[in-house]
Amino acid sequence: MKAVILAGGLGTRISEETHLKPKPMIEVGGRPILWHILKIYSQHGINDFVICCGYKGYVIKEYFANYFLHSSDVTFDMSTNQMEVHQQNAEPWKVTLVDTGESTLTGGRLRRVASYLDGGSFCFTYGDGVADVDLTALIEFHRTEKRWATLTAVQPPGRFGSLAFERGRVLGFEEKPQGDGSWINGGFFVLEPEVLDTINGDESVWERDCLPAIASADQLNAFQHHGFWQPMDTLRDRQLLEELWKDDRAPWKTW
Repeated sequence: MKAVILAGGLGTRISEETHLKPKPMIEVGGRPILWHILKIYSQHGINDFVICCGYKGYVIKEYFANYFLHSSDVTFDMSTNQMEVHQQNAEPWKVTLVDTGESTLTGGRLRRVASYLDGGSFCFTYGDGVADVDLTALIEFHRTEKRWATLTAVQPPGRFGSLAFERGRVLGFEEKPQGDGSWINGGFFVLEPEVLDTINGDESVWERDCLPAIASADQLNAFQHHGFWQPMDTLRDRQLLEELWKDDRAPWKTW
């Protein structure tokens, strides 16, 4: 099964970093968050990726073209213009990088990579968030339900800490409370080729145009994920992920 990853957006809410690189190339623990996402899928046996590039897509292409330089020790012999790679940290990945346009919207990007899919089920997600989703169980749920699309439903944590108080007296603090209990789209989709017919063109937004159409056709499932899920929308989010990784408490690190 292939996995399609959106990696072409501008990332305006984290512009402090994205003026130099696309958002999926912002690093957590010294590696692009895109690398973390690929590792999550690879842990479940999915190693064939189609990456939808756009804004500064050449940065992603250069990263994979020089992957050994980023992950292994190398010796350069200047006299013979040769390079020797030591202790190669190879991954079992096949990565197809597709230029889907700088201004193309999320649905349009998926439509643009249709020719690189094999005509069967495929995974689809965003290039800026990590989770400890059981992808094997997600895929099995999708196959059992036999609909066009399955999304992963998550309950995001509250953004701010909360107070417990009574009659003006503070009783305690909850640093990272759960949100309001609502379920939202957390990405990590499993899709059938039929969903491509709901995409009208480059201006189609996957979340606004395509998913409602799929739901209206009674072809959308929700796989409930009760574990960790965290997008990287802001520098605050990146700092949280960095701290979790540094302290060896990263729930998404299942490899």
